[in-house]
This record gives sequence, C-alpha cells and structure tokens, in this order.
Amino acid sequence: MSEESLRQALDYHREGRLNDAAILYEQIIEANPGHFDALYLLGTIAHQSGNHSAAVGLVRQALLVKPDHAECYNLQGLALMCLGRAEDAETSFVRAIGLDPQYANAHCNRGIALRLNHELDRAALCFKDALEIDPNHAYAIAGLGQVLIALHRPAEAIPFLQQALAAFPSDANLHCALGDSHHALKRFEEAVAGYSKAVELNPHLSGAWYSRGCAHNSRNEYASAAACFRRALSIRLDWTEAWHNLGLALFQLGQVDEAMELFRQAAGGANPRLPLESIAIIAPGSAAFDNQAVLDARRKWADSYLPSPRHAERLSRPTKPATGILRIGYISSFFQRENWMKPVWGLINNHDRGKFELHLFSDAPETAIRHCYKSNSADKIYDIGKCSNEEVAETIERSSLDLLVDLNGYSAVDRLPVIAMRPAPVIAGWFNMYATTGMSCYDYLIGDEAVIPSEEERFYCEKIIRVPGSYLTFEVAYPVPDVAIPPLASNSAITFGCLASQYKITNEVVAAWSGILQASPGSILFLKNSTLSSPDICQFVHGLFEAHGISAERIRLQGPSDHYEFLKAYDEIDIALDTFPYNGGTTTTEAIWQGVPVIAFWGDRWASRTSASILRAANLGWFVSDGVEGYISQAIALANSASTLDTLVDLRRNMRSRLLASPVCDTRGFAGNMERIYTDILS
Repeated sequence: MSEESLRQALDYHREGRLNDAAILYEQIIEANPGHFDALYLLGTIAHQSGNHSAAVGLVRQALLVKPDHAECYNLQGLALMCLGRAEDAETSFVRAIGLDPQYANAHCNRGIALRLNHELDRAALCFKDALEIDPNHAYAIAGLGQVLIALHRPAEAIPFLQQALAAFPSDANLHCALGDSHHALKRFEEAVAGYSKAVELNPHLSGAWYSRGCAHNSRNEYASAAACFRRALSIRLDWTEAWHNLGLALFQLGQVDEAMELFRQAAGGANPRLPLESIAIIAPGSAAFDNQAVLDARRKWADSYLPSPRHAERLSRPTKPATGILRIGYISSFFQRENWMKPVWGLINNHDRGKFELHLFSDAPETAIRHCYKSNSADKIYDIGKCSNEEVAETIERSSLDLLVDLNGYSAVDRLPVIAMRPAPVIAGWFNMYATTGMSCYDYLIGDEAVIPSEEERFYCEKIIRVPGSYLTFEVAYPVPDVAIPPLASNSAITFGCLASQYKITNEVVAAWSGILQASPGSILFLKNSTLSSPDICQFVHGLFEAHGISAERIRLQGPSDHYEFLKAYDEIDIALDTFPYNGGTTTTEAIWQGVPVIAFWGDRWASRTSASILRAANLGWFVSDGVEGYISQAIALANSASTLDTLVDLRRNMRSRLLASPVCDTRGFAGNMERIYTDILS
C-alpha cells in the first residue's frame, strides 16, 4: 500500500500538485514514521512551499533513518540558507560533499552559502569545484560570475555572466551583475544596457535602477540619472546613498537647492561623510546658504573628517623670516589646466627668484604643464600625482618651506587632508578660494576689497589679507582665437550667452535670463558647456526656460569642444551674462579676453563678487550692477539700445589692448603685492 501511495505522491509531485502529494506523504509517514523517502520528499515540498523550518525538521528525521544520504544534507543546507543560517547551511553542504565528493550541486550550494556569509574567495573555489565536475553547471557558472564581480574582478566575471545568461535569459539579477562588470570597466554604454534589461525584466529591482543612475552619472547624463535614482527611491525610500547620488545629479543640472536638501537628508543616515562633504563643497553656490551657513557647513565637515596636524608643535612654532631667500610652496591639482591657471602663472612667472625660492607641488607631471609656465632652473617641481596625502605632507615638510600657498581649496577636496596635516609653519589659501575653508589649519586667505568686505570677516575662520585691485590678475600665454566682430553686426537682434558650467545655471539664473529675453524682442541665448552633450539634458534645460514662457527656438544649446574651439564660441555672443550666486572666474576672464563684455552684479558673498572684482580691475566696472534687478535692467537696456552695436564694435576692437593696460593684467604688479604680503606675514 505505501509503495503504491508513494508512486501516486511522486506523480502528483512531478505534476506540481504539491498539496495532493504532501497529503499522501503524510499518510505514509503516519503509517510508517521511519519511511525515509516520504520524509525526504515531504521535506522537499516544505522547502519548495517556503516552510523552511518544517523542511529542516523533516530532513533531520530522514537523516536518522539514513545518516549517509548526501541529498538530505544538501536539502537541509538549502532550507537553512533560506532561514538566514548560512554558516549552518555550509556545514550541511560540507557533509553532503564528504559523502559524495562528485556532488556538483552541493559544491555549488556551498559556494552560495559562503557568498551569503561574505566569504567570497572560498565561494569562488566552491563554484570552480562544481564546474570541474560539471563544466555546464549553469548555477555554478552564474555564481562564479557574481562572486568575481563582488571580488572586483570584472573582466574575469563577464564571460561567466554571459554564459549564465544564455541559460537564464530572464534573470534580472544576472543582467544587473553584467551591468556592474561593464560599469567597473568604465564601459558605461554596455553597463546602461545591462541595467536597462534588468529593470525591464523586474521593474522593482531597486539596485538595478540605482546602478543605472550611477552609470548615467558617469556618462554625464544627469537628467536620466536623476530619473533612475527617483525610481530606486520609489521602491526603497530610506536609501541614503540614492538620496546623495540624486543630489549629485541634480546639482550638475543646476538644481542646487534641491540637491542640498537631499544631501541634508542623506547626512542623517548611517554614513554622513559624503553628504556632508558635498554640502561643504557646494554651499557657497547655494542661494539657500548665507555666509554663516557656509562657515558652519565647512567647519562641521572639516572638524569631523580631516586629520589632525602631523606635529602639534608646528602650530605654535614662531615664524621668523629666513635669512636670505624665502622658500614659498604652491600646491595644486590643476597646474596642467592652462586656461584655468592664468592668474597663477601670472604670479609665478613674475616672482623675483633672487628673493623667493619656489617649490611647486603638482598632481600633474611637469611634462603636462605647457605654454604658460616660464621654466626656471631655480624652481623645484614635485610630481605628487601618485602620492598619498601622507606622502605629500612628508614631501612638503622635507622641503622646509617658510610658507605654503594652497591653490586648490574645495576644488580638490581629496587633497585637503594635506593642508590639515600642517606640513608648513604658515599656510595661506589663494586663487581657488571663494569662501572660508572652515579649517583651522589655514592661517590666511588672500582676497581683495571687492570679494571680502571688512564687515564679512566674521564669517571667516582665517585671517583675511587683501591685495590692491583684483586677486585674480591674469595673463594669457597660450593659443587663443582672434577677437571677432560682434554677431549683432549681421543679426537683427542681440545674442546673449554664457559658457559657464551647467551647475552654475540655477533656477534663479534661469528666471533672470528669461526676464531679459522676454523684454528683448528677437534676442536669443546661447549656452555652451560640457554637460550639454547629452540630449536629455538639453531637453531638461529647454524645459526650464519653457516654464518661464521662453520657447526652445530662443535657447541655443551646444556641447563641449576642444578649448580653442570653445573660445571661438564667443564669436557668436554679443554680451555674456554672468551666473549667480556662483560667478564665473575663468569664464569671465575668457569672455572679456575674447572681446565680449560680461554683465554681472555685486552679490552677497565672495563667490558672487568674483566677476565684479575682475571687471572692476579691467576698467569694465560699468557692466557691474548693484543687484539682480539692475543686472536684468542693464541687459535689457543694452539689447534695446540703438547705440549698442557701436559700443560692442569699439569694445572688441580695443578690448585686449585695454585689458593689457589695466590692473587686471598687471601680473608683475600683482606679484610685487603678493611678495610684500609674504614678506610681511613671515616677518
């Protein structure tokens, strides 16, 4: 009777009629409590039905009957894994393998248990053992591929994942893992394809949405990235990493205040470091942060995450002028960026080597520094690009500087620990500074009267030193296009333009520019930056202006090009419009050098007065208004004035000679002012 019932139960089991099969197995066990097959098979049904605790109990009863049954131990291991007991599960699989060393499934399942227990190297060996027994074991192939990507061996993982997908083409997790492998190898297009297939198969796979967003971010497709992160967060609301990365994408789109709110939320999670770092970096460019808030944000991050000085006694060491030549160090991650470093090379090239010995600590090799630097055999250049912060600090210490000048600030946040270690007795910040650092290790910040009025010194933890004129004098010593005639000479209306980074084009900027266009019939706005290479971002930007009633036909968007061609884009602009609260610096100097005036205004912080500082020193201060209303009014007035063409033609014809005769290009005078500052603070 029991054998006939067992055959019937097996038929039901094979047909998927698990409830009917279970009833018969139970009847057999009731009649014969030691019936091994019924116990084992009923345990199998319990596992298949999700009742894993019952499965473990039934398998243990079966093992009392046949303690040397490998399949029983394998089943017990599977049930234990489902109960979250990966370590116990692995023990069961080891027993199964001990009874049957050629049991490929047990080797594979042991690998899965070890992977769940984060023992990845051992898991990989188990999957390989399974494949030695059965080279076509699809689950072992899939498992090995997934473990290899977790071990950061993406190139090895890809062929296994591709082979696994041939067996399991509808497995969303495998498509996601393949995307991860391509992403790790910077094959972003293939990564997006893998993640896209994963979410097509399983729209609720939050990890695939998140990773797809990361891949879009890596391709500068920030609008698509933002959409993906929003989908991930709609599935998993408390995902702080997704909040942070959504904030990064929105920041790149100019949605600065929304990004800052997301960073704030993410900072309330278990890993606040990166969100707080993002807040510290971006704060000066957020209209929602005033000077006090910028100081508080930067101080909070710096106090929490930057290292202490390497030698505390250096902080109290009295600084005395060295006999003879003063040793001045400059540290930068951007010496190779000739267009960006125009003010820096203007200073360095004009230093008096008879009084100052220069030490340049560069994250780029000397061979990458072209055009601008007038090489001097007395200078010492250190290639620190492959050095850790600790090694850089040691190198600076060994150079025995009198003064270290940081040219990075928060534009190279990964190098701020070097400054925090205080590798020189006196440290000053200049050039790439546009707010307080919030760091006690800086002794001085060097600015000017325009960017740091005396009433704002209370928002700085550093002592403020001001140079006469602008703190950003510059010289152009690399190939640039000739100045062209203004496009208004052949057009019926004016062309406004801005070549600033997209993250500076905030909602407030879009509103102001839209107001200018609305009151300037026929005018157009030309925007060009690296972010606008993405069609979805162009659509996003057009949407921002359309919300203010400005049609896409009046907004011309263009993506990146090499720098010479980038500068030629100024040929197509009559008047440049500055961004706020984060002004142009390099953008402003390049615009005026190409003959294009820049309309700006005096803002409420250093970052929003940089252009005013440059334009005033360039004798172009009449393009600087007192506030945003004046900024808008001046642009409208120029667009509608019959005399504007003559003004622009005259400016372009004489701009470079006027600049060269102005304080903004008096780099020799600026160098003298800086040298006096250095001498004074070291005396």
